[in-house]
Amino acid sequence: MLQEIIIPLISLVFLEVVLGIDNIIFISILTDKLPAEKRDKLRIIGLALAAIIRIGLLTVVSWILKLDNDLFRVFGLGFSGKNLILLSGGIFLLYKASTEIFHHTENHQNNSDKVVKKPTFANLLIEILILDIVFSIDSIITAVGMVSNLYVMYAAVIISVLIMIFASKPIVNFINKHVSFKILALCFLMMIGVSLIGEGLHFEIPKGYIYFSMLFAFLVDLIQIKTVKK
Repeated sequence: MLQEIIIPLISLVFLEVVLGIDNIIFISILTDKLPAEKRDKLRIIGLALAAIIRIGLLTVVSWILKLDNDLFRVFGLGFSGKNLILLSGGIFLLYKASTEIFHHTENHQNNSDKVVKKPTFANLLIEILILDIVFSIDSIITAVGMVSNLYVMYAAVIISVLIMIFASKPIVNFINKHVSFKILALCFLMMIGVSLIGEGLHFEIPKGYIYFSMLFAFLVDLIQIKTVKK
């Protein structure tokens, strides 16, 4: 009996943490826009909101499962509530990541004399909330497919978010400290955005390919930084 709970719990916690990497990277990009004293607050609130949203969605899990039902069809493709959410989230993520890359490259160099309006804490929190909803729905539907025990899902969400809160600070500091890794993280978010759009159009790109390619790019960038320092 205990084995039937522990193994699914560990598996689901691992899955939730892996899926939560997207949240951490997105939050790390946004926190850099705030003064240092407000960054930890935004990071913790952003991840806490992810936990609250996922727990809330679990309480209406029967409604979440209905999101897989087609609402309409276009050119033979069925579009459900989940598809529409993934499409809108993917487009938003693609837009946000591409504009951030532009800001850190051409825009930063060509418009250095212009006054750039800094985003407020509330605006950044709304952006995090949007992505939290998108990632949470995808995560909950995946969790329901893995585990049938609702309390195991609750426990997995709470444990995974606690792990992400403690692990996120060194990740955030590392990404914000190295500009090259920040651009790499933004490219990773663009790939996730394309993946979400593809999934919304019934063309699923295995996330293992994305995570492996980004891990390889991360290791190459790390070796390059070490070589330049020497």
